[in-house]
Amino acid sequence: MVTRRGFLRAGAGGVVLLTSRPVLRSGLMNPASIAKYVVPLPVPSVMPAASKEGPADRYVIGVRRLRLQILPPGSPATTVLGYGAVGRPRSFGSPALTMEARVGRPVRVKWVNELVDGRQRALPHPLPVDPTLHWANPPGGRARRDSRPAFTTTPGRYPGPVPIVTHLHGGHNFDHSDGHPEAWFLPAARDIPDGYATEGSQYADFAASFTDQHERSWSPGSAVFHYDNDQRAATMWFHDHTLGITRLNVYAGLAGFYLLRGGPGDLAPGLLPGPATASGAAGGQGVYEIPIVIQDRTFAADGSLFYPASRRQFDRFAGPYIPHSDISPIWNPEFYGTTMMVNGRTWPYLAVQPRRYRFRFLNGCNSRFLALKIVTNPLARRPASAALPFWQLGSDGGFLPAPIELGEILLAPAERADVIADFTGVRPGTELYLVNEAPDGPFRGQRAATPADPATTGQVLKFAVGPLTAPDRTVPPAELTLPTLTPFGTASVTRQVALLERASKSVAGVGPAVALLGTLEKGGTAKMWSDPITENPAVGATETWEIHNFTMDAHPIHVHEVPFQVVDRRPFHGSARPPETWERGFKDTVIAYPNQITRIKATFDRPGLFVWHCHILEHEDNEMMRPYRIGP
Repeated sequence: MVTRRGFLRAGAGGVVLLTSRPVLRSGLMNPASIAKYVVPLPVPSVMPAASKEGPADRYVIGVRRLRLQILPPGSPATTVLGYGAVGRPRSFGSPALTMEARVGRPVRVKWVNELVDGRQRALPHPLPVDPTLHWANPPGGRARRDSRPAFTTTPGRYPGPVPIVTHLHGGHNFDHSDGHPEAWFLPAARDIPDGYATEGSQYADFAASFTDQHERSWSPGSAVFHYDNDQRAATMWFHDHTLGITRLNVYAGLAGFYLLRGGPGDLAPGLLPGPATASGAAGGQGVYEIPIVIQDRTFAADGSLFYPASRRQFDRFAGPYIPHSDISPIWNPEFYGTTMMVNGRTWPYLAVQPRRYRFRFLNGCNSRFLALKIVTNPLARRPASAALPFWQLGSDGGFLPAPIELGEILLAPAERADVIADFTGVRPGTELYLVNEAPDGPFRGQRAATPADPATTGQVLKFAVGPLTAPDRTVPPAELTLPTLTPFGTASVTRQVALLERASKSVAGVGPAVALLGTLEKGGTAKMWSDPITENPAVGATETWEIHNFTMDAHPIHVHEVPFQVVDRRPFHGSARPPETWERGFKDTVIAYPNQITRIKATFDRPGLFVWHCHILEHEDNEMMRPYRIGP
């Protein structure tokens, strides 16, 4: 048995050197042979609304299977899942078109599962679904949906229709519109097998609650969510959140930006670079505010997305699997792709001018942390010197108290950074590179850890500087005064929770079998998704949560529904230190480092059933997620 870190190193060492055409190893495309910086960065245009009349903007957004050109021209196309406006076929893509919203103006979305073929027959998942996890489990019917099934022999991948449910990450909404993992639904297909559940165990209750509040019912194969947009302007995103297969649905393409603008928490137009995303924009021409989602993927020789179909690809453990042990046959505890993808294209370039640009960065990776830096030489020894600083203005929950100059942006999965990159004074013809210096494996907070491969996953995006075509009248970031941020009051409750891993109980030396959340009882008591709720804030209560990380890795912890503030961190046996400068605004995802206590504070102002979880999606899908309820 090799260690997790040792196996990841061994896997990276097996890559074949660059040649003039893709070189295959074990059926996979060699990432070093994929051409870099030959296609412009796609700039997502705006999601078309069905209507903007009346008291809310209305959308009908479907999920479909698509064939897209993710790899460079001349390479095969890739099958993905994508969102788009129903009735507008060209609007479907991965990532999705950007949803633009205004503070105080609600948005109502009918989410439709359209994963069917031309004869209305359900399509199977393009990636391997492990049916031994505690997951949506449609074959279990009403009685055994949202459960961990029992098997007498080790099963293969689940072949049935795909459940979906969409979560607005960073939203502040009632629970019926949160995208709860047990509120999933299948497509309204004509061939759903007899006995299958077509919706999750929370779907009917949330549908009834939504109807009571909004006088609008849900229909089979869909759900209607209402977003109040009663919060600060912020960079948010939407993605699938189905119980036990979030990692697969997001990896397959179900993600997109949701940009909330206006209100007292925003800046006046003209102070920051703009305009924002524009229909048909390519290569960033004339667009100075750009949302940028960074994801890692691995491609098979035929251009298809590769995701492991066996646990052995994580640690070479070849069985026995469930039911002959407690190790799931397909689930991998983490996954790190070999190829970097930005806005749905591998290693693109962005043509920029000698002026300021606003980038809305999102780490959309399943497991990979990112340490982003702009350098002159993408192959330079790491850590490299930054050629151009970032000015970070905002994080998950909107603007920071003041702009911060940084040489590097650290982002865990699901975190966002609203930054200014100032190319003013950079000579036209210059080429700069956005690189990633976080490791090709678990992140532990060690800045000296081996960084990503400079030839592949250490490179992200090229900036090609051209001539200035129009004056830049925006305000230099150091001179900006950002909107006032009112901190939360004194906490009335301190709650202690734990991050845990459990090795196999039946096969010595194999682990983790599951990743877990829990309480601090008895030095850390693990709780499963199905255990009774242990986090139950009162409506209106301000609480401090102390997150004790007993594992060897850092975990990005996301609490649904509420923004929070990072209070401090401290080693298990040491002194507290304040949050990082870029964490001093409102957050919804926080890095909890190993062997440390991370403290956050939030006000729980809206009753309902929500969840909190690790946003390493492989962890979330196998028990590192817990329900919590606000109110009785």
